[in-house]
Amino acid sequence: MTSQPTLTDGTVTLRPARSPDPSRLAFYVVLGQDQTIGTTTVVLTDPGTAALGVDLSERARGHGYSVRSLRMLVDWCLAAKRDDGLGLERVEAWIPENDERALIVATRVGMRREGVRRRVRDGGEAPEGHVVLARLATDPPLTEPGAFRSLLNSFLPRKRAIAQMLVRSSEQGEPRVLMCQLTYKTDWDLPGGVVEVNESPRIAVAREVEEELSLTLDAGCLLLTDWLPPWNGWDDALCLVFDGGTIDPGDLDGLVLQAREIRSVRLCTLAEVREHATDFTARRVEAALAGLRGEGPGYTESGHAL
Repeated sequence: MTSQPTLTDGTVTLRPARSPDPSRLAFYVVLGQDQTIGTTTVVLTDPGTAALGVDLSERARGHGYSVRSLRMLVDWCLAAKRDDGLGLERVEAWIPENDERALIVATRVGMRREGVRRRVRDGGEAPEGHVVLARLATDPPLTEPGAFRSLLNSFLPRKRAIAQMLVRSSEQGEPRVLMCQLTYKTDWDLPGGVVEVNESPRIAVAREVEEELSLTLDAGCLLLTDWLPPWNGWDDALCLVFDGGTIDPGDLDGLVLQAREIRSVRLCTLAEVREHATDFTARRVEAALAGLRGEGPGYTESGHAL
């Protein structure tokens, strides 16, 4: 059975409590000499991993005792056995998405947000999600500036970015824009795609165009930033439209399309864009063309100028 020491930071003391389950280690949370205000638990799950929990009385909440208790528990769990710790590699917490207080506590303990674990509620209702947060033995101490930045980076909001390219026909007359008929939706769209993590949007759009159309084009200046609200199962996103220059209509004959995503491509008039694309995509194309002429709004929301 794992030996449980008494832990203290000078204000809060964790005293070992009896537990019939050897995989569940419990501590009383004590103030002063004998004022018990709750319990904390360490549940040993996978090898080298434990899930932590804290349950304080209502009167003891809001004073920082949960943070103090869990910090001691985390340090003990991750400390090497030669230093009288558990020698674990990872401690984690699963917290309901709507429990803001518990999420703040876990963050102050130094746990980084890793994602959301979903499960179906009893009775088949809408799934409930638990935020998974964890701290590893190899994570730097919280006193280091880099540790705090990494912690913030794990839970601050992230925005999906999409980079697209406005490519026009080199022929004179009515403007014609390169549009893609996609395999995974019925409406047509400009060539481009999602920007990868830590990737430049300019590089991303050139990469996507080459991968999907076998066209090697440099992305020119930014013509439009369009915010896309949540839609049809997608989270919101920023769409960045870059100038892709012009191509000869005959160049389309030699394209090698990525069959998994692209059915066909066409240089479309604005009337054809409105026919084949969603209304907000059509508005985005028109706003980008206006930006090319130096008349565009620069920023739109769902294609609408503000």
